[in-house]
Amino acid sequence: MPVLDSLPKDPNSVSRPGALREQVPVSEPVPAVRAGFFPSCSNPDCATGWMHLLRSRAVPIFEGGWSCSAGCTERRMEAAVRREMEGRSPETRLYQHRIPLGLLMLEQRWIDAGQLRRALEAQRRSGEGRLGSWLVRQEGVSEHLVARALGLQWSCPVVSLPFHDREAMASTLPRLFLDAFGALPLRMATRKLLYLGFEDRPDPVVALGVERMLDVRVEPVLVPDSEFRAAHTQMLSASFPRVELLEVSSQAQVGRALSRVVEKVKPVESRLVRMRDFLWLRMWRRQSPGIPADAAQVEDVVCAMERP
Repeated sequence: MPVLDSLPKDPNSVSRPGALREQVPVSEPVPAVRAGFFPSCSNPDCATGWMHLLRSRAVPIFEGGWSCSAGCTERRMEAAVRREMEGRSPETRLYQHRIPLGLLMLEQRWIDAGQLRRALEAQRRSGEGRLGSWLVRQEGVSEHLVARALGLQWSCPVVSLPFHDREAMASTLPRLFLDAFGALPLRMATRKLLYLGFEDRPDPVVALGVERMLDVRVEPVLVPDSEFRAAHTQMLSASFPRVELLEVSSQAQVGRALSRVVEKVKPVESRLVRMRDFLWLRMWRRQSPGIPADAAQVEDVVCAMERP
């Protein structure tokens, strides 16, 4: 697996990773239906009929559809929550690669049998740490070789970071997700492709969640350890969108709580996706979704869900 010196600008220049992705139901945005010159409520069960024409409101918009009342917003939010929670598994299943890292590097002749044996013994004695870290720390193996081996394991490109604009990418994800998932948004290519960096293994579930939320193609890539840690630490100090954390005890309460937030903020667009054990609601106040976005015009709500 070749190491890319920089991130390609052509969205077609890097192949998709081979890791399996979690199957998450994806819904198409519901447009604001118009009857003649007048907008129609996007809630399919709306019972107000023509009376909604007397309501002077153009927002909020949720997943491309206008709601004529707070009640209709709540019905649509409840349906979105059910969609995101459908098929949620009680435990996370990670894709298992076929060849262990040490054997792969031995096969490539990047290390010898003595180096592998000593690193494995050190790892076993300490009871912690990744094998690649022990090979770098104790045996003097290049971390770029370890990153290349990880790229071969996960069928994932490896990139270096000669430059990283942390402020431009800070509006991509809530700061909480950078910590929780070890993700690092790197850059956009032609406004259609987002490169999302990881340290030791790509997370296709997180990549899919970001892809659905931002409506762009997301390419997971690996970044060598020292470069990733430095860039990740620096990005945590960037200016992120405002985020509100919600604690709820039931799925029904989630829909009501999120709909109240949407009614309060009145965004020009808002979307809901699940990110593993979190529900992520993003609201754009006065601008359409896009990357990079003005962090002051974006607001996030994150709701932690208990495991079933």
